[in-house]
Amino acid sequence: MRRPRTGPRTEPRTGRRPAPYALPLRTRLTLATTALFATLGCGLLLLDWLSARQLLEANRRLVVPALELASPAPVEPGPTGVPTDVPSGIPSGTDTVPAAPTTPAQGFADFQHTVLADLLTRSLLLLAAFTVLAALLAWWAARRSLRRLHQVTAAARRIGTGRALDERLGLTGPHDEVRELGDTFDAMLDRLQHSFTAQRRFTAHASHELRTPLTLQRTALEIPLAQGRVPADLLPALRRALDANARTERLIDALLTLARGESEHLTPHPVDLADTAGHALTDLADETAAAAVTVTTALDPAPVTGDPALLRQVALNLLANAVRHNHRDGTVTMTTGTRGARAFIEVSNTGPTLDPDEIPALFEPFQRGPEHRTEGAGLGLAVVHAVTLTHHGTVTAVPRPDGGLTVRVELPLRDAPETGSGPA
Repeated sequence: MRRPRTGPRTEPRTGRRPAPYALPLRTRLTLATTALFATLGCGLLLLDWLSARQLLEANRRLVVPALELASPAPVEPGPTGVPTDVPSGIPSGTDTVPAAPTTPAQGFADFQHTVLADLLTRSLLLLAAFTVLAALLAWWAARRSLRRLHQVTAAARRIGTGRALDERLGLTGPHDEVRELGDTFDAMLDRLQHSFTAQRRFTAHASHELRTPLTLQRTALEIPLAQGRVPADLLPALRRALDANARTERLIDALLTLARGESEHLTPHPVDLADTAGHALTDLADETAAAAVTVTTALDPAPVTGDPALLRQVALNLLANAVRHNHRDGTVTMTTGTRGARAFIEVSNTGPTLDPDEIPALFEPFQRGPEHRTEGAGLGLAVVHAVTLTHHGTVTAVPRPDGGLTVRVELPLRDAPETGSGPA
């Protein structure tokens, strides 16, 4: 089974089926409530109509005989088919013949049909009006009921970055299912914060405690080497020991930087990412020249607020990663600038072709490139990731089609509101 990977965003892969669109929960609750109301309303309307019809049918035998007793006797037609007692108001010789009289039974049937038709029409109109009203009330009730659930979702998105574990929901209101969910979420955050804090404290303390014995070992090896008191056959072993000591010291420095980058207690200062990029170019000038890598820059102002040392380390690690994981006589492009309310630093380099599935793993601690398994500590991009998240920024990694990688770090512009955090 493949281990799930987490990390910076990469370009979406083609060929995937898009997820089917799902209606929001509030809309589904509204539709379900409205459909239920309409169904029950139609059932009630049908029962009322059948009850009214049954009542009219039951009263037919009482009403019709009474109407027949109260009605006048029917008029007998004459020999010519015309009633003998034609009213005097109708001139003789005309073709007008009065309509045939309606019997009480027929009159009651007409009355019953009219009443039932009017009852059905009015009931349908009232049902439609109340269904619309029920839909509006269901929408309002669903929105009010899900408001606290939206608070839980928003907090989970913020805390999902791993840099806001001190935030708690603290839901108020009735002790219902949403309140229980919020309390459970707060309890989980307490345990996570304690675990993360203990892990960072252990990393920082262990790295700090290891620096002293390593310094003593390096001094003990350098003194006899400088004084020429080492036999010739032991010189290769001594130099290998010094190289191993230097690699261990670099690893410890990287661990300390990583632990500090994951810390939330930073003192922010005004920083320009263009300046940090310039310092990184100066610090790595010799390594860049030795690797025969050509660096092209476009350093526009990118003012942010943060820890100067950590942000300088971000630029240094990005450039070092681009130089070390490159072809000889390759190229590196380093740019800084602003876009909207974000400042960015972007480093793009040539190099080996990378699979998009391999990109997230490069930002995990102790992960190295496929062609540099034995070089470095594998903490460069992990430090970039940690420092970026601590400064409420995003880091994006995109493999180049012709080989190499483009890494872009975006941070909130100085004096601009923060618009989210976490890995992109």
